[in-house]
Amino acid sequence: MEKADKVNHISLDGEWELWHWPEGELGVTTPDDLSTMKINPIVGHVPGNVELDLERAGLIQDPFYAGNIRSLREFERHEWWYRREFHVAKLDSGQRWHLVFAGLDTLATVWLNGNELGTADNMLIEHRFEASAVLRPDQLNCLVVRLGSVTNAARRYRYDALFTSSDYREESLFIRKAPHMWGWDIMPRAVSAGIWRSVWLELQPETSIEQLYYWTSAISPDEISLGVHYQIQTASRGLDDFVLRFSGECNGHTFEYEWPVEFLAGGCSIPIPGGRLWWPKGYGDPALYTVRAQLLQHGRVVAERTERIGLRKVVLKRTEKGTTKNWVQNTQTGIRQWSVPPDPESHFLFIVNDEPIMIKGANWVPLDAFHSRDQTRVDQVVALFDDLGCNMIRCWGGNVYEDQHFYDLCDEKGILVWQDFALACCRYPQTDEFLNRVGKEVESVTIKLRNHPSLVLWCGDNEVDTKYVDEGLSPENNRLTREVIPQMVHRHDPFRPYLPSSPYLPSRIVVEDSPQEIAPEQHLWGPRGYFKSAYYVEHTASFISEIGYHGCPNVSSVRRFISPKQVWPWANHEEWHVHSGYHWQHRAIDRDRVKLMSNQIKELFGHVPDDLESFALASQIAQAEALKFFIESTRLRKWRTSGILWWNVIDGWPQFSDAVVDYYFGRKLAYHYIRRCQKPVCLIIGEPGAGKYLPIVACNDTRQEAEIRYQIWDAEGGQILIAGTFVVPPNQNWQVDRLRTYASQQQLYLLRWEMGSLIFGNHYLVGHAPVSLDRYRGWLPTIAALTEPFSASNVAI
Repeated sequence: MEKADKVNHISLDGEWELWHWPEGELGVTTPDDLSTMKINPIVGHVPGNVELDLERAGLIQDPFYAGNIRSLREFERHEWWYRREFHVAKLDSGQRWHLVFAGLDTLATVWLNGNELGTADNMLIEHRFEASAVLRPDQLNCLVVRLGSVTNAARRYRYDALFTSSDYREESLFIRKAPHMWGWDIMPRAVSAGIWRSVWLELQPETSIEQLYYWTSAISPDEISLGVHYQIQTASRGLDDFVLRFSGECNGHTFEYEWPVEFLAGGCSIPIPGGRLWWPKGYGDPALYTVRAQLLQHGRVVAERTERIGLRKVVLKRTEKGTTKNWVQNTQTGIRQWSVPPDPESHFLFIVNDEPIMIKGANWVPLDAFHSRDQTRVDQVVALFDDLGCNMIRCWGGNVYEDQHFYDLCDEKGILVWQDFALACCRYPQTDEFLNRVGKEVESVTIKLRNHPSLVLWCGDNEVDTKYVDEGLSPENNRLTREVIPQMVHRHDPFRPYLPSSPYLPSRIVVEDSPQEIAPEQHLWGPRGYFKSAYYVEHTASFISEIGYHGCPNVSSVRRFISPKQVWPWANHEEWHVHSGYHWQHRAIDRDRVKLMSNQIKELFGHVPDDLESFALASQIAQAEALKFFIESTRLRKWRTSGILWWNVIDGWPQFSDAVVDYYFGRKLAYHYIRRCQKPVCLIIGEPGAGKYLPIVACNDTRQEAEIRYQIWDAEGGQILIAGTFVVPPNQNWQVDRLRTYASQQQLYLLRWEMGSLIFGNHYLVGHAPVSLDRYRGWLPTIAALTEPFSASNVAI
């Protein structure tokens, strides 16, 4: 939220002229050369991506349909020239104007009225250029942007033996674009270009509040202390007549505070008696204060800024020591179980406002392969996370950084955000030039986002430690996440936790035989087999930050991106291969995600259906039961495992994947199951383990005790097996009863519980594979009819 509250702003979004050709082919180097071109431009939209403009102009077909995405390869070697003419009104003398690009993809040179303002080499951050000296008031102005070929630029670097990419895309290593754009297992290769976020001219006032950083420095029953760091800018020679006045309001609660400014930079602590805390979803109200900071000179307001902030403290407790058994006797049932909290020094545990938080959430992946369209999807996608009961989003490191609006939504909904920096699955360059470039990126992103209460963790990268350790190297030699990034975060956001990598594998555990199994935070992908196998049941993770299971999109969605001739069978058609994350030009690498999906169907049902409709249904059932099992087994391990971030909510392009919502917002069966099992208070049946009983556990992930009235019955016979009333203490699990089970048993139990006037439902599939697909079809209507019902007849259609 580091932005001025009120500025003079001239938008330059809209239609521009756009030219392109293979880089260097026409010898155009300046805007003057461009004016002599005899090539007609096409319309370039800003914000936009060049491929979308080519499609609108009829020069390419829909990149998301059939195998069309592969036709984009030839454009990777093109240069792109944008031009726009505009007027500005008469300017006052001495005014300073900046030309601001919120997103330039990627290697840009910018001219205004024939004068070169500067260059940019990072898609992921905002770029500002001083424009006052060349801006022409009351005249026609001409703005030109050249975007060079990143693929050609990548060929000019030297690639040391250390450098490598898990996806064999070494050309991505030096270029600061979203990593997924070079091709990923969940995204196509679309090495795009464009002015992908807004452009504007911004008046820089002579006096302003240049920096404003808030953090919660202390919490007591009577008062909250708000820490403030500030820096002002002014041409005034004297500073003794300046004062900062702060005023805040949250649902009728207000505070005011004044602080004398005796230098350009400083800090203070604002006491807020009776202040209201910001809480994560499920644990309380995400109270937000609107705080106005006014800079006064001789009692007159000369600058001001307004931020929305939350008063909260966050701690991440983590270690690699393993789990300390800390038990308590349940006096209602006589059953021994985990207390709350267990030894926090042996866990990966988020603590907010001194309360341990049980994390239930998912990973945030690219909203679209063409990021200029992100802004049209972000509200709807955050609403999906909210509806699913997620209290944390992990922004995965293969993506762009989301804009302010995303964080505003998370602030409002109480959804915690774990933010990876945009580095993923590679051993990156360690050259000074590259380290400096990433350092500037981290500085820009940290300052931009640091005032959001939802942001609770900076993480250096995704799976880069793993990339070192898998080949016998020490990640401690990675200067990016051990030196550059933590030092920059420490400078600009010292009061928020930092994690070097996900998963983080420090040198003291790398010496072990299986370091990734010893690390407290783990990505549980493994063999991708049966979801009740030992790999998933006997894991050692204190926190699961990635885990997933494939599910076929709805048939109606498949028909939107697979051509009629290739819709079925999947095994013999290239388009299914293209839309399952295969982006290479050869078949030397084995990544057949549709075959994986087929295998997971066979794991559960013992056979694979031979028509699309039954295949999609069987796949969605397998995915739904798997993700439900992963979430519920994590909740049953509460405090031994303190959270799960499953993979993932929605696709960024049409594909066969682990997402529970397809690109077209078609909900898979897993969506409905997850909505039920991620309720803050949930009744869950667990696996029998070594015994002969199924534990029935009430999981309470709130700060209030929960009185529940419950009953469990057999889906086929309708017989009520257990019923009762139970009080679950705050933020704890308690076993309320148990059911006898047998190795031969395979059936469906339905669960219902009430809290006051609210009614909830869940189900449990007893036994192990194989399950009869026909029998499960018969169960679906009874599952669908539980609370928050859905149409069983429309599943996978």
